[in-house]
Amino acid sequence: MHLVRVDVECSDTVVGTGFSWTPTIGAAAVRALIDTDIAAFVTGRTADPRELWPQLWRHLHEAGGAGVTTIAMAGIDLALWDAAGRRAGLGLADSLGRIRSRVGVYGSGVNLHYSLDELVAQARRWVDTGYDAVKIKVGKPDVSEDVDRVAAVREVLGPRRRLMIDANQRWELPTALDALDRLAPFDLHWIEEPLRSDDTLGYLELRGSIAIPVAMGENVHTLHRFRELATLGAADILQPNVVRVGGITPFLEIAALVDEADLRLAPHLLPELSGQLAMVVAQETEIERVEDADLDTLGLLDGPSPVVFEGARLTAPGAPGIGVPLVGSSPG
Repeated sequence: MHLVRVDVECSDTVVGTGFSWTPTIGAAAVRALIDTDIAAFVTGRTADPRELWPQLWRHLHEAGGAGVTTIAMAGIDLALWDAAGRRAGLGLADSLGRIRSRVGVYGSGVNLHYSLDELVAQARRWVDTGYDAVKIKVGKPDVSEDVDRVAAVREVLGPRRRLMIDANQRWELPTALDALDRLAPFDLHWIEEPLRSDDTLGYLELRGSIAIPVAMGENVHTLHRFRELATLGAADILQPNVVRVGGITPFLEIAALVDEADLRLAPHLLPELSGQLAMVVAQETEIERVEDADLDTLGLLDGPSPVVFEGARLTAPGAPGIGVPLVGSSPG
């Protein structure tokens, strides 16, 4: 995983720290964009992230309206929200207007490479933790292996816990239709990213052909694209990633759009941020916790996490700013 820390110093000397994040691809390009075009544009402009974000997006759009562009923008946006919170002495949820004190959590894992025994052991750990819902990866070359793995996890979970599966864009439409027909008997709560996120027509056909709810959105980067998906009815659950969409500013707009469209919101990863934002969005949602992938577990935090996990629940005590004390960041 690659994380690019971004420190922004405001004219009142308050320093905010944010970050851009990408699991495997593009970190060098993200950093280059921040160091050059973004830094030059934002210097001397407003420190209000809601005002700056659309200005910066218009400026960068020639390089692309999404992807590397929005991921790089997230570093600035998070840093400015951090500075605003530090200035006010408020945590992110409180500065945005907290409406709940805790949210649910579901178990998740990067586990397609696990043996069947390892996967079953992970499912048992999730049950012992108290999760009411869990998610596993699918997309083996032979769908029969997926069937065996989903069946084994369903047996561990029992009939009442929810089971989601995530194909991480591995299938083409015919493969997805066949696989989901064979996996349907296991009472799946959703199928996540069965197709490439760009294949809107494929999602429309798939959703109209299966009874399993369709989830997608972690690789969708703009409010405009989320609006298209919601309007067309391409998915049941939309999953914005707060960094990939460009930060807190657009995430809040996307969350409002999902709610207005009467679809379900399921923030993707980064519980340190998603968990805090779940305290303020209109729709009550659950937060994904990937086993062994929290920022503190990965050694990226120089202090307490802004969120606290209590079994299948998450709280956000409210450290000033965004509350993510990255290793090597300024104390502000």
